[in-house]
Amino acid sequence: MKYLSQVIKSVRASGRILAAEWERPDGPRGSGDKADVDIEIERAVRKDLLELISCDFWGEETGSRLTGAEFCWVVDPNDGTADFLKGKRGSAISVGLLRNSQPVLGVVYAPVTDRGPDCIAWEAGLTGLIRNGQPIQPCLRDQALTAGSEVLVSTAAKTRPELNTELCAPAGFVPMPSIAYRLALTAAGEAIAGMSLVPVGAHDVVAGHALLIGAQGVLLNQDGYPITYQSNLSQVSTRCFGGAPDPCRQLVQRSWERLFT
Repeated sequence: MKYLSQVIKSVRASGRILAAEWERPDGPRGSGDKADVDIEIERAVRKDLLELISCDFWGEETGSRLTGAEFCWVVDPNDGTADFLKGKRGSAISVGLLRNSQPVLGVVYAPVTDRGPDCIAWEAGLTGLIRNGQPIQPCLRDQALTAGSEVLVSTAAKTRPELNTELCAPAGFVPMPSIAYRLALTAAGEAIAGMSLVPVGAHDVVAGHALLIGAQGVLLNQDGYPITYQSNLSQVSTRCFGGAPDPCRQLVQRSWERLFT
């Protein structure tokens, strides 16, 4: 692993900062979709990553440096901030690396979950993923949308359970924070697809996209085309569907706009 072990070390250190913020007696600081700890985490991760590869950088909180370099780090220090501030477990630190606009490394770390800290990682050249230090071999390539499968959706789905049940059928749906962690869990084999019905930027999905590549999955936009990172990193799609190829293509075609009427 050329860079992955160092990235995991940095992300885990930042995860301790996020977990400490969660444990504050008065709760995490911040409001809306901005937590005070987000900037602190991104500054720490940014320093570590740019020491590892001095290249372009795209972050949600501390700005960007885009020069057209071969490599670009892409960071979300706390994907799912709004839910984090509401006391919901499952937000995640997301670090991805693009090489010539292609995801070649991803680490998604959710330090506060019902199952405990969960770190899922991949780097180009690996066979399979690494989860909490152990190799795993998920393969999404030939999986189907079945009654036994699950689709990971945002926590907003809890407000329209009947319609989400219909739109995800025959699979079940599981609401949870963080599109990055939804994609990571899907890549790890725990779901058939993870999705977002609101616009996402590169910082939301590059790391998860890398993990899906490692699990032979796909990440599609609202039109069913692969998401790319050649131009506007601030918004790479208006909806995204990541996971097993055939199920994602099926899900793209469904009438998700009904949830917003």
